[in-house]
Amino acid sequence: MIPLELSLDDILRALGPAIYETLIMVGISSLATVVLGLPLGVVLFVTQRGGIVANPVLSITLSTIANITRSIPYAILMLSLIPFTRWLTGSSVGPMAACVSLTIGAVPFFARLVESALRDVHPGKVDAAHAMGSTRMQTVTKVLLPEAGPSLIAAITTTVVTLVGYSAMAGLIGGGGLGRLAYNYGYQRFETSVQLITIAILVGMVQLIQMLGDVVIRRVDHR
Repeated sequence: MIPLELSLDDILRALGPAIYETLIMVGISSLATVVLGLPLGVVLFVTQRGGIVANPVLSITLSTIANITRSIPYAILMLSLIPFTRWLTGSSVGPMAACVSLTIGAVPFFARLVESALRDVHPGKVDAAHAMGSTRMQTVTKVLLPEAGPSLIAAITTTVVTLVGYSAMAGLIGGGGLGRLAYNYGYQRFETSVQLITIAILVGMVQLIQMLGDVVIRRVDHR
């Protein structure tokens, strides 16, 4: 437990668990978001009017659900999901519990980015795949996704950066991590140094994630 009067050593000892909890939240929710959001984004794209598996009813339904979820501020969404989170994880506090709301909040956001990335693929390449006898699944896996690769990496990078910010908000409502540290010991105890340190670490995380994303984009972009 952190003592009432914080020294530099106390702050440094508290940072370790806080950073670990933030990495757990961001890592697990990022992985779950990509696993769930990528196929959702593909479905949103291929089922739209004029898509390779056009299904207006399914497209409108999924689009509506995604839009409703995206329109709810994350803090409100997290509070609303407390009963579901408690049922799913057995607790409504802690990093693992926060991963539930983080994932649900980020999936529709990422799916829309995936949909936008697929729209950037030149229609002529899809037509060429059809002319060569590719199945719909082959068109998606061999043409759409590879051609949209750089944009998809950029979408993943943007989503992970967004989740870093969401994880800080989750800390204010029992999620743990750097957000809880900044609030409990920076804001409530008027320890400006704690706030500045946590801000600096979060900024560093975002910069590192963006730099890694840019490196991967340059490596996979052969256009």
